[in-house]
Amino acid sequence: MALKYLITGVTGGLGAQVLSYLFENVPSSEYAAASSNESNRKRFEDRGIAFRVVNYEDPESMEIAFKDVENLLFVSTNTFDVARREKQHQNFVNAAKKMNVKHVWYTSLAFGGFEDSKADVQKAHLITEEMMRKADINFTSIREGLYTDAFPVFMGWYPSTTKVYLSGDGPMAFTLRAELGEATARLMVKGGHDREIVLFTAQQTVTFADIVDVINETTGRQVETEIVSPEEFVKIKTATDEGGKPEGFFRAIETWYAAIAKGDAGFTDPLMATLLEREPTPARDAIRAFLEENRDYEWHQNYVNRG
Repeated sequence: MALKYLITGVTGGLGAQVLSYLFENVPSSEYAAASSNESNRKRFEDRGIAFRVVNYEDPESMEIAFKDVENLLFVSTNTFDVARREKQHQNFVNAAKKMNVKHVWYTSLAFGGFEDSKADVQKAHLITEEMMRKADINFTSIREGLYTDAFPVFMGWYPSTTKVYLSGDGPMAFTLRAELGEATARLMVKGGHDREIVLFTAQQTVTFADIVDVINETTGRQVETEIVSPEEFVKIKTATDEGGKPEGFFRAIETWYAAIAKGDAGFTDPLMATLLEREPTPARDAIRAFLEENRDYEWHQNYVNRG
């Protein structure tokens, strides 16, 4: 029996939002949740949601899970190791091809808009898009704006921060993760966009300097920004990062700043607003709301020293 929608990454933020939309709007017989851990089965089946194991390191698990699937949400893995992500994604694409999945919906990143970007974080996404082309599968690559929710990790801000060090700044189409999830689900249900790249972003851009202004206005802080050279940035952040992130992280994110300064994160597109049937929440408004709810707002990926 065909399964209309299989949603991977359901224990993560984006996949959970896509699943939530289907839970509220689609018959339960038409979709299933997937994650890499069998221990998650009960939490979904207790809600009446079918469950399948999809481990990107285990091709056999994917072949079993992808059997008779029509629409497959391919949530990109969260490792910063490009080589490891490439292998995981190749396993996924191979399994989708072998099991004749009708449409793969891939969660990419919006650096470069509809073009390519030199940002380190975009490399694996571009490689994955090429994998899907070469495999000749039907796919849609959804290039998503940077999560507004994750602004602390993107700019190295903590509640204790008095100065934000950056090696570049520029316009960014920060977009709420919940709205990206809803728009992704709506797109999958609507269908179309075969073998296309689409762009999901809010309609307004923001800079890191703008975000610091919002932080100060909302919380009464007096945070400052300082633009330093790439090498100074890596040196300062490696020595002082409160979250314990390693030098390699800051060398990678420095390439993000170089791309952002060139405008690579500033592209916008109306498709997401059309799907939502409303304007996506502007970054300034969303960040202000986060800080009004909790002036010491944090983002988990900012910390690697919490175990």
